Amino acid sequence: MTSPESRKLIIQVPCYNEEESLRATLQALPRSVSGFDIVEILVIDDGSRDATAKIARECGVEHLVSFGHNQGLAKAFMAGVEASLIAGADVIVNTDADNQYAASSIEDLVRPIVDGTAQIVVGARPIAEVREFSFLKKLLQWIGSAVVRLASGTQVPDAPSGFRAFHRDAAMRFYVFGNYTYTLETIIQAGRKNIPITSVPIRVNPVARPSRLVKSSASYVYRSVLSILRIFVLYKPLRFFLVAGTVFLVPGTALGIRFIYLYVTGDGSGHVQSLILAAVLILTAIIVYAVGLLSDLTAANRALLEDVRMRMLRREILHRQGRQA
Repeated sequence: MTSPESRKLIIQVPCYNEEESLRATLQALPRSVSGFDIVEILVIDDGSRDATAKIARECGVEHLVSFGHNQGLAKAFMAGVEASLIAGADVIVNTDADNQYAASSIEDLVRPIVDGTAQIVVGARPIAEVREFSFLKKLLQWIGSAVVRLASGTQVPDAPSGFRAFHRDAAMRFYVFGNYTYTLETIIQAGRKNIPITSVPIRVNPVARPSRLVKSSASYVYRSVLSILRIFVLYKPLRFFLVAGTVFLVPGTALGIRFIYLYVTGDGSGHVQSLILAAVLILTAIIVYAVGLLSDLTAANRALLEDVRMRMLRREILHRQGRQA
């Protein structure tokens, strides 16, 4: 265990079948970073079927977390965060195994945390300059980031970026519920929990291989839309269902008023179908509003569970570190 005066940085690298690029990625990572006495590397092997774990050991990483089967990027990310906290990390940097993010930018990434101006820092890629990104992908990156800024109240320009740094206190406070990716959800949680978050420009390396998360443009669009909808349902449920319910309430009310007008003027007998449709739409709106209220109560309960989880994790970390002392 390190002394209380020492500051430890752990760089975590989630991996899934990364034997071709992992060695170069690990060799590029710095072993000395300004503001830290100790820099260690943690690799999360997410059920790889190749030599990923073997290469990690050969490169001398201090920590290796291995899953028996593939569980997805979000689970691998959270497992790495918890393992890093238990290993005594004061700050955690997450980077990709494909060497997309320039390791030399880690100094820039952690500086706001070292200076005490932020607890989460997201690396903003020069997306407009990345030639390997299609126009559609750049557009979806921009839309997704805009939606996250709206939902979180933060000003992160590149929300899908996986190159980010977390202070220990911030890392203990969030939990990713999704299975696909963690990038958007952690920013939303930071905004909801008033965790100081900022962004810094970073450098990137040429894309070495296609993304493992993005199988095709159609798949990327589909998953992006689902992620955005899920963000609003999870973290802004009342607002989401109020809007959804109003979509049914407005035409239902309009049809109802139209029927009443026709009935008063003596022409209502031939428009009973309008009354039925109006009733169906208004009833649907009421049901959607009720779902919104229940979802809002569920969100409040989830916040309490997140707080309980944070306290239990903190206690476990202190317990394990005490046994290692």
